[in-house]
Amino acid sequence: MIWYPYEQMKTMHPPYKIIDAEGVYLYTEERKLIDSVSSWWSVIHGYKHPELNQAIEDQLKKFAHVMLGGLTHEPAQRLSEKLQSWLPGDLDYCFFSDSGSVAVEVALKIALQYYMNRDETDRTMILSLEHAYHGDTFKTMDVGDDEDYHFVLKAYGKNPDIVHIPTEIAALEEAFTKYHDRLNCFIVEPLLQGAGGMRMYDIAFLRRARELCDRYDVLLIFDEVATGFGRTGNRFVADLVLPDILVLGKGLTGGYIGHAVTVATQRVYDGFYDDHPEHALMHGPTFMGNALACSVALKSIELFERDDYLSKIRRIEEITRREMQDFSDPRIKEVRTMGACVCVEVYDPSDIRGYQQFACERGVFSRPFLNYLYAMVPYIIREEDLVKVLRTMKAWFGRNSI
Repeated sequence: MIWYPYEQMKTMHPPYKIIDAEGVYLYTEERKLIDSVSSWWSVIHGYKHPELNQAIEDQLKKFAHVMLGGLTHEPAQRLSEKLQSWLPGDLDYCFFSDSGSVAVEVALKIALQYYMNRDETDRTMILSLEHAYHGDTFKTMDVGDDEDYHFVLKAYGKNPDIVHIPTEIAALEEAFTKYHDRLNCFIVEPLLQGAGGMRMYDIAFLRRARELCDRYDVLLIFDEVATGFGRTGNRFVADLVLPDILVLGKGLTGGYIGHAVTVATQRVYDGFYDDHPEHALMHGPTFMGNALACSVALKSIELFERDDYLSKIRRIEEITRREMQDFSDPRIKEVRTMGACVCVEVYDPSDIRGYQQFACERGVFSRPFLNYLYAMVPYIIREEDLVKVLRTMKAWFGRNSI
């Protein structure tokens, strides 16, 4: 029996069984559904893309996977070279893993060991954001700020080495004044906090964070697992403010295979590169650099560049703002739009209970959570389908048919 994610198995609604998928559509035996959440924000090119399929098939004829321990292969080499040339600044050194959560674990491990390698053993603290989400593994839960994981606090108590702050410059400056000599890193989801409620904040906060990290020699980590590959309207937020460590996942493979990468600058890499064996990064996921994943990631990046996906995302944002302009309801706290993300936050979670079934009956798959009703559509979506997604959201509040 499948144990499903984020569900109380005893009371959960039976999941919709998908028998096929193509483009932006999921097919059950009864319905065709527009996937408004891109399979947890990853299927940026849609389903069954012929070129992505072909990239997998071509590599499969050679081999599906070999370990990177003591071995290497062309797809991993080509992907690391592509990322080195494609990413901003000197984000040149790629450590592959098999999920975004693991890639964040690697980033946090790198940040701590970077200072341990320099015998700066007091730098054990991490600065993070309120409402942060960085994954479901234990250290990522530690730096996250999600009430769903507060059972960890009950078991172990609050970690004194983790400090959470709001996305306010005054709070940022206060934290650095107080903790700067004990911090090894500041980790953020830049501009858009996903599972914490699709919260959006200004680039000025990140620019000030970069200045303070430089002043106090603290590593800045951008978790762009959700925000990377255009979701905020920027190719990467790292194009606007350069972090020391960048984490990518989800859209990296176009949602085809679980794969992620932790990318470090020259300065960080040099902190491990010497004659001391104990200074090496001792980490190695079995499926890091999987050949199928690297092959499809290369094709995914090619599509993103060749087909000018940033213009597609600008169009998605333009249509979304047009459709959601002046939309309000007494139950709605705020409507937020950034790039290819829109969120309707309500005051009371009960006000969106039942929306998933409502949307399904109208040909849209959605997965609201807590008091957030949102859409993060595949970038290939046609205007008519995007409008249908948005008008379904609005219809819920008026209970009007569309």
